[in-house]
Amino acid sequence: MVGEHTSKQFDAELEAVRARVLQMGGLVESQVRLAMAALIAGDLNQMNVIVDNDFQVNTLEMEIDEACSRIIARRQPAASDLRVLLTIVKTITDLERIGDSAKKIARMGILLSERNSLYLPRYSQLEYATSLALEMLRKSLDAFARLDLNVAAQVVRQDEKVDDEFQSIMRYLITFMMEDPRTISTSLELLFVAKAIERIGDHAKNIAEYLIYLVKGRDMRHASVEEIEREVLDSPSPRSN
Repeated sequence: MVGEHTSKQFDAELEAVRARVLQMGGLVESQVRLAMAALIAGDLNQMNVIVDNDFQVNTLEMEIDEACSRIIARRQPAASDLRVLLTIVKTITDLERIGDSAKKIARMGILLSERNSLYLPRYSQLEYATSLALEMLRKSLDAFARLDLNVAAQVVRQDEKVDDEFQSIMRYLITFMMEDPRTISTSLELLFVAKAIERIGDHAKNIAEYLIYLVKGRDMRHASVEEIEREVLDSPSPRSN
């Protein structure tokens, strides 16, 4: 943790909540991976399972949020302890939205499968973009677990790669639609998939930026990559309670 407290029970409560955040992160990562695999394989049953299981992510978000609210009401934390709880609340919101992105990928896959139009050339671009976004998510969760600002800065930098992949996929699909208007519906649905992947990267970046706020006490959400990297390297961490 950022600091130690006189109450071991308080420490235990915070650690329990942090563990639930990592559990939620593992769940949404699995949902995204399964959604993309089902999309590529045309596995309609798996796609429906992913859509149906989204409630698990939502339930975890509500449970963690309620736990944080109880701790705040009971302990009235200040300074670094309050930052921990605020960071957790923000993080689970982004994790829930990553879960929504997984559900969106599955729903687009269902539409594509129902029309028997699942295949387009260069499908590997979506797979590659997904691997980048999931790597960002794993790194952001690892940074959260270990309070590793260097890894958090890597996540922020890597978001540029995911954005570049999205732009490349979008250009390809636009070209494909122009060359063959019969592919417009399929291409648009795949564009929605690509946008969902790009948003996963954005949410992973948000989580990394929240960690910098947690450790440094500075809101870096609208800072440039270079400013974030300088903050990680140069600024001293604030004193804990």
